[in-house]
Amino acid sequence: METTQVITPLNGNTEQKKWKFSEILADPEISSRWGKVRKYFFLRESTYDMTNRCNIRCDGCYYYEGQKQFAVDNGDPEAWRKLMQDEKFRGITYVVLAGAEPSLVPELLEVCFQEMPLGSIATNGYLRIPEGVGYRIHISVWGNDETSFRIRRAKNLLERQLDNYAGDPRAVFVYTFTRNNIGEIYGVMDKIASRGCRITFNMFSSPVGYTGELRHDAASLLRTRQTMMDILARYPENTLFSPYNVVAHTEPCGLHDLYECSYPRMNGSTDIGLGRTFRQYRSDLSWDRSAACCVPDTDCEDCRHYASGSAVVTARLYRHVTDPETFRSWLDYVDTYLAVWVMGYEKGENLCNRLIEPPAKPNAGPNR
Repeated sequence: METTQVITPLNGNTEQKKWKFSEILADPEISSRWGKVRKYFFLRESTYDMTNRCNIRCDGCYYYEGQKQFAVDNGDPEAWRKLMQDEKFRGITYVVLAGAEPSLVPELLEVCFQEMPLGSIATNGYLRIPEGVGYRIHISVWGNDETSFRIRRAKNLLERQLDNYAGDPRAVFVYTFTRNNIGEIYGVMDKIASRGCRITFNMFSSPVGYTGELRHDAASLLRTRQTMMDILARYPENTLFSPYNVVAHTEPCGLHDLYECSYPRMNGSTDIGLGRTFRQYRSDLSWDRSAACCVPDTDCEDCRHYASGSAVVTARLYRHVTDPETFRSWLDYVDTYLAVWVMGYEKGENLCNRLIEPPAKPNAGPNR
């Protein structure tokens, strides 16, 4: 496998043309994709821990860090119904249901879906979520079944996940690359593809204080980058990802250093965007702005999480309007994000198949 390298826009030419947005949009392919994705700019998210219970226990679990794990569950469906109604009133249009394990409280998931029909659920896939809950369902995969048993204490987990969700249009399998499971994706992908399922990629991002073996280093980031690109080439019909997703999530710097995180925990502004609207509710329906991000208690310097990038990278539209190739790469990222998170949205072919370096921060030097 050849080493893949990031290349700068226009091959690093120091005398690049200064493009106007209207000139970039004059390309019919770009204009069509821009029209497709911008229809979803109304999405405004918050996240919700549905329960503090889980039916498995994973090494490096985000939930069982910090204070949220000690919240007392509110299992009253009408309390959740009122919360969803209040959320709609303040402008939330999309919900991410997580927690420890949301499949343990299907009655609460049904209430949320009745009140807020756009959203997704993060689950370990051990139990099947009822068909009446029409959210996107993200099923976490941390390696092959041998690895899952070692770090998740669950036997034959991938087979069970596939039995539960093969053929289910709601399902997206989410493979989390750790330092130790990179090569396992090939066997996992064979099984995913043979059952007609689709997959996207995540990067293990260490919880605060985590010093275990799953944390990435420079060598594993490079190897993961090469492997992601190889899987994209081998399984284009089953893989919801793009070359720019690969770049954004495997850089030596984390997402905050590259793009400046928009979530309240790292963003003090309450004027616009996620800093103003995003809340991360605990299972007792309380929330704490100082801790609010899409994956609370993650070490922000090490954060390359797919859920974080879905908001953080897409929020940097204007940084990517520098030239057609860079904007194409950003459109691919947004197209991927919508296909992963929104029911009924179908990803198109990637417009940019090169590895484009993330644009530098305004008035800053190189990202790396």
